Amino acid sequence: MGKVYPEIDGRLRDFILGQPVFFVATAPSGAEGHVNVSPKGMRGTFVLLNPHRVAYLDYHGSGAETIAHLRDNGRITVMFCAFDGPPKIVRLQGRGSSVAVTEETFAERIAEFPAPPDVHAVRAVITVEVDRVSDSCGYGVPLMDFRAERDLLLTAHSRRTADDLAVYRATRNAASIDGLPVF
Repeated sequence: MGKVYPEIDGRLRDFILGQPVFFVATAPSGAEGHVNVSPKGMRGTFVLLNPHRVAYLDYHGSGAETIAHLRDNGRITVMFCAFDGPPKIVRLQGRGSSVAVTEETFAERIAEFPAPPDVHAVRAVITVEVDRVSDSCGYGVPLMDFRAERDLLLTAHSRRTADDLAVYRATRNAASIDGLPVF
């Protein structure tokens, strides 16, 4: 049986920040459309801003479902699993928003990350106002060893100029798979 917490306390904070991967889930409004779950990682791309507010760096990628869904209804869940040590799953549920690289407040939002990796290809900062913090056992989550982070995302985008990334957003990230606008 899981437990609901009033906030992200020190023990949960340590657990969350100790995980090398997390998952983000969003969905469009209504009964139609697709639920999206995206794995995220890379040290320095997730921060706890206060006991009810978190943020992560959203890099250019093959889709932009999260941003589209947040624009549509704001609902988001961020989930962390223990793949080593004691079994545990932590979910942060709440309302999310995005600040795109093209917006005036982007610089102050990215400054909230004390040790980000290369930020050249960040397309947005996603912030979650957390209204529910819960954990569950994680007994079914396999034990796995972390070997290393992949550098492919950063390497692939390092060859693109800022103009290339703008074209990428306009042509490949303009709409979600359900046709919702992204930027």
